[in-house]
Amino acid sequence: MSFVKTPIFLTGATGYIGGSVLERLLKHPSSNTFDITVIVRNAEKAKILESKFGVNVVIGTHQDLDKLEACAENAHIVFHCADADDLPAAKAILSGLRKRHAKLGDLPILIHTSGTGVLTDDAKGMHPTDTIYSDLNVEQIKSIPPTALHRNVDLTIMEADHQGYVRAHIILPSTIYGIAQGSLFDAGVSNRHSIQIPQIIKASLDRKQAGVVGLGKAIWPDVHIHDVADLYIVLFDSIVSKPAQTGHGWDGFYFGENGEHTWYQISRAIGEAFVELGISKDPEPTSFSKDELVKYFGSEAAGNYSGSNSRCRADRGRSIGWKARYTTEDMLKSIKPEVIAIKKQLESKA
Repeated sequence: MSFVKTPIFLTGATGYIGGSVLERLLKHPSSNTFDITVIVRNAEKAKILESKFGVNVVIGTHQDLDKLEACAENAHIVFHCADADDLPAAKAILSGLRKRHAKLGDLPILIHTSGTGVLTDDAKGMHPTDTIYSDLNVEQIKSIPPTALHRNVDLTIMEADHQGYVRAHIILPSTIYGIAQGSLFDAGVSNRHSIQIPQIIKASLDRKQAGVVGLGKAIWPDVHIHDVADLYIVLFDSIVSKPAQTGHGWDGFYFGENGEHTWYQISRAIGEAFVELGISKDPEPTSFSKDELVKYFGSEAAGNYSGSNSRCRADRGRSIGWKARYTTEDMLKSIKPEVIAIKKQLESKA
């Protein structure tokens, strides 16, 4: 009697989040029952994924919408761990899942990656906010304006769930930190580094002084990369073992956070690392000028993102058994190793 494996499609395998989730799927107790497919653009990485890790690889990019659609159609479960703002890619995946549902009668599962950037304001580092979102408060989640960051994709996915051809779940990580570890990273397949904190580190290294947006008073949540990857697996296991008890659609938003920080705390930790490493003499961060925001972040608006408020509580994830291990204190301790790693990277490219 032949055994049919569960077809899984994952995007972002060479990335920070996607690589960390794939790492856990490959080491999952039920991994021998998974038939995992990924899409990557790099032929060399594709070869490693196939030969060393036994993963099916489609060569392509997220602009190859026909490939995304076909991969999704062939999967019962999709982990979409790539660009949270790529609406055409999300629509292509949903189209594939709709076709699968119509053809097979299967109700496929989508675990999509958004982010707590959807909660941001325009504080520009000048003040905190008292508004805190809970992912168990559905009406509060529904009240987020459609113009918010990531929201157009999130709402498209909610509509698909409402139409009934997919069970959709959305994970919203916050400030993810930590240098990712695992065999995929050791093999050079996946990216070890996050975006938010490294971006400030790179800007600060260029100016040889820790920088901060405004006064750094705004507040964000934080979560370690290993903890957020665990959240995907806890949710996946809950969906498989207790589908009726696991929220989806508007009951399927899962924040990823385990503590909060001000932007000043991050910049001060960068400054302290700089003093210890002999990069600068003063650990106190100074405000980025408007010109610097453009220079280092691409635009003034993009730079001010690192001065926004975004506050939430991961109540739903904890309700299904997610237990984050790393705290804000760990996040601050992770900054010096990150500074050392990024400084080494930049020097090797110089």
